[in-house]
Amino acid sequence: MTFADELREYVAKTHLTTWGRRDGQQVPSTEDITLGNQAVNLDAVVLYADLKDSTGLVHGYKDWFAAEIYKNYLYVVSRIIRALGGVITAFDGDRVMAVYIGDSKNSSAAKTALKINWAVINILQPAIDAQYPNNVYKLEQKVGIASSKTMVARTGIRGSNDLVWVGNAANIAAKLAALNRGYPSYITQGVFNKLSEETKYGGEPPRQMWVDLGNSDGHGQIYGSTFWWGL
Repeated sequence: MTFADELREYVAKTHLTTWGRRDGQQVPSTEDITLGNQAVNLDAVVLYADLKDSTGLVHGYKDWFAAEIYKNYLYVVSRIIRALGGVITAFDGDRVMAVYIGDSKNSSAAKTALKINWAVINILQPAIDAQYPNNVYKLEQKVGIASSKTMVARTGIRGSNDLVWVGNAANIAAKLAALNRGYPSYITQGVFNKLSEETKYGGEPPRQMWVDLGNSDGHGQIYGSTFWWGL
């Protein structure tokens, strides 16, 4: 069998094989799903946290400085995600993806975004300013959050594979994290509608923390927030 024939056989088999699915009670790891046509169904909230203008950071500053920014941002974000019950599913350069399930998944994800914003303002940026007082770099980032039914499958080849998250939540959350509307945190209407009172209202006197931004680029109605939540 030639190399091309081997690839043709694999592709045809994928199309011909019926998918086996099961409902997930926890976020799966790669070991939980086979490389065949097996998948886990989740009712999930997906969060993407992304550094703003990382291209400008890499082009405009020393590589070691950019590496420090990446390292500290991803570490702090990852710790906050896990503290709020999120499961980190992927890193992609300067951004991280996390999944939340369970009864409080929408509020937990929203609280994560607000806590990340607080950490940027009160931990990450002060550390940069203290170490490099003459540096003009200002760390900006965005978090996008969306919810949907999600199909989780394992893709790749033996020894080099990962999970793929098929559903609107992952796609929309990533796009929200790329928005440039002046807010560090964005959520869809589906997430907003299921927020707890404490994650919907804040400040003194209490007021709604999420601004209705209307429909955005085919993502449906979205909300943005400049609020933060202390650690």
